Amino acid sequence: MDITVIDVPERGRFEVRAGDRCLGFASYHVDGDVMTLPHTEVDPSLGGRGLGTALVRGVLAAARERQLHVLPYCSFIRHYLHEHPEEIDLVTEDDRPTFGLATADH
Repeated sequence: MDITVIDVPERGRFEVRAGDRCLGFASYHVDGDVMTLPHTEVDPSLGGRGLGTALVRGVLAAARERQLHVLPYCSFIRHYLHEHPEEIDLVTEDDRPTFGLATADH
């Protein structure tokens, strides 16, 4: 399955796709230099295939490329950040305690 992650700004979300089929999405809102990430969803019938991880990786890469900080309200994204502490710098030090990420720093 050839997977891509694309930004769909008119819908306020990134989508993980196989061809033209949307398999999941991460909603977002950008205000200034902050990207708020409230929700991520992947087709439950496709669980365990790494689609959510690929989606979050793509979202965080886009935030980094755009020089945005993130507010990871979505629990799946917070879990990803715990598992990938090299990405924790995308959350400002002041915001990390709010999301339980204060100890995820290396």
